Amino acid sequence: MDDETAPQKGTVTQRAIDRIKAMIGEGRLEPGQRLPTERDLAVQLGISRSSMREAIRALTVLGVLEARHGSGIYVTQLEAGDLLETFGVVADLSRGPRLVELLEVRRILESTATAMAAARITPDQLAEVEKHLTAMNLTDDPEEILAHDLDFHREIVAAAGNDTMAAILDGLSSRTFRARVWRGYQEEGAFTRTRREHAAIHRALVARDPEAARAAAAAHVGEVEQWLRMQLG
Repeated sequence: MDDETAPQKGTVTQRAIDRIKAMIGEGRLEPGQRLPTERDLAVQLGISRSSMREAIRALTVLGVLEARHGSGIYVTQLEAGDLLETFGVVADLSRGPRLVELLEVRRILESTATAMAAARITPDQLAEVEKHLTAMNLTDDPEEILAHDLDFHREIVAAAGNDTMAAILDGLSSRTFRARVWRGYQEEGAFTRTRREHAAIHRALVARDPEAARAAAAAHVGEVEQWLRMQLG
């Protein structure tokens, strides 16, 4: 089977990927478990070793499998953050109308996550949010503001208690894109407005008011969305 022609190879490799994923989905391979050897797995699934090698390589890039030097190939812990790590590339590479689409998705998810956080946030988590809000208000350095802005939102999303949503939002919140927005805001003198928006989100969290939190977060991301639409003009 090693002499499969090139046109067939992609299909065979995809079949190998699907079979391994099915074994994990059905519980025949558990998180943290070592895979059979490449040869044994190829024989077991009736697929050539070269296609199996490509399938393993592809699933490693996706964060489903990991190679441990001298030990073999293992299923990862299948954490949402690891599996969705490549998602951030979409935000980094997207341009124009696609960026607006990403912001629409972020507005929907971030407003929902902020509403969930208002109901669930702990005093310690709220203190962390306050720390980043205060730091943002004490500087005009765009890099410092950007760093605290990222952490402000990450703390809130973490407080929502949904790791999968947090991983998706982390991917959508590309640092590269945020830096571009902050530069634009600085040029427009809009720091005062964005600080006001962050303060509104914080007040809603302190009040433990999910609907106010949802509205404040939606308005905040909506402002960025509107700014980008104007940039695309």
